[in-house]
Amino acid sequence: MKLKVFITGHNGLVGSSIIETLHKKKKYKIITAKRKKLDLLNQTQVNNFFKKNKPHIVIHAAGKVGGILHNKTYPAEFIFQNSQMALNIINSSHIYKVKKLINLGSACIYPKFAKQPIKETYLLDGKLESSNEAYAIAKILGLKMTEYYKKQFQCNFLSLQPTNLYGLKDNFNIRSGHVIPALINKFHEGKIKNKKYVEVWGSGKVKREFLFVDDLADAIDFLLRKKTKHNLINVGSGEEVTIKNLSKLIASVTGYKGKIIFNRNYPDGTPRKIVDTSILSKMGWRHKTKLRDGLIKVYQSYVN
Repeated sequence: MKLKVFITGHNGLVGSSIIETLHKKKKYKIITAKRKKLDLLNQTQVNNFFKKNKPHIVIHAAGKVGGILHNKTYPAEFIFQNSQMALNIINSSHIYKVKKLINLGSACIYPKFAKQPIKETYLLDGKLESSNEAYAIAKILGLKMTEYYKKQFQCNFLSLQPTNLYGLKDNFNIRSGHVIPALINKFHEGKIKNKKYVEVWGSGKVKREFLFVDDLADAIDFLLRKKTKHNLINVGSGEEVTIKNLSKLIASVTGYKGKIIFNRNYPDGTPRKIVDTSILSKMGWRHKTKLRDGLIKVYQSYVN
């Protein structure tokens, strides 16, 4: 019998990649639900869905996400929607005795000035970055729920904290998208319109780590087959780059030849953010996609 896997956010960047990865294994029956048929903000609907479909495994990949400006503009929506979805999915997974739950968080849960690379134990050890505090608090709520349900009810629940993700089904909107898809949009437009310069928000000095979303899906597949005592596990690439060098790399990949100007009127966010992946590495998992290779795949898909 195939294990029934319910994946929330199946049309999103992460969810779609997970579905593609698990389909290849041919041992899972994938369950999804369109937003019109299942409102994840409604506990009654979520409970009824679990009661009817009885999933063996749940992967919670749904969420309200966006770039730094979007987070600052709509903090109320970010904290409410992400918190409510986590509360509903995790509690229903407990009620209907799901065999394994993987809850996806974000590396933004860690303190703004956390020691680098960031270990899982640094959680709640300092102030959060203000620009995405609402989203981070909601994600912390979700991972603490998995921890306490595991502690009190012995649920097989696990939270993963991936570093900054990018992939083929990203949001390329300049104002609401994350840094990589937004920059791909900007530099592609700069090339097509032969612009003399492309503006990048912030100083360009901050450092970030990026993970191709298919590698996260691969890590999830890996962890579905593993037992672990850990409540929280980081997933990252170990590749760190300044936004300035990332901009140059994306300009190269897109073929943009003009100047790059950094607008310091926009916030930088956390000065440096790279996660410690010792736990996952010791279990035997490594990421596969180099940053440049991933960017080439994403840009080709974007153009097509």
